[in-house]
Amino acid sequence: MTELTNTFQPDWVSPPGDTIFDLLEEKGWSQVELAQRTEFSTKHISQLINGKATIAEETAIILERVLGSSARFWLNREVQYREAIAREEEFKSLEQESGWLRELPLELFNFGL
Repeated sequence: MTELTNTFQPDWVSPPGDTIFDLLEEKGWSQVELAQRTEFSTKHISQLINGKATIAEETAIILERVLGSSARFWLNREVQYREAIAREEEFKSLEQESGWLRELPLELFNFGL
């Protein structure tokens, strides 16, 4: 029996818009054409592609209808992206807050060992 001990943890994050962009390329559509098909503004399409606008339930259903892939797929992509961004921001915040530890002399950490 094989036991997996490591799970894939990428060190990069990809917005759902990357998938939207890839699908547009596959279909030969422009962002303007997607905007027309979804009845979203071209600005909103651009924001989706660049990860600036979130994919809510209604948006996911429209993407499902127009691009394929289930609404659940789009919502999961959104949640995974936002979670990764939040973790990255939390890590940066903790890194900044713990910076003072690096400035302490190492002698303070000698516990007589």
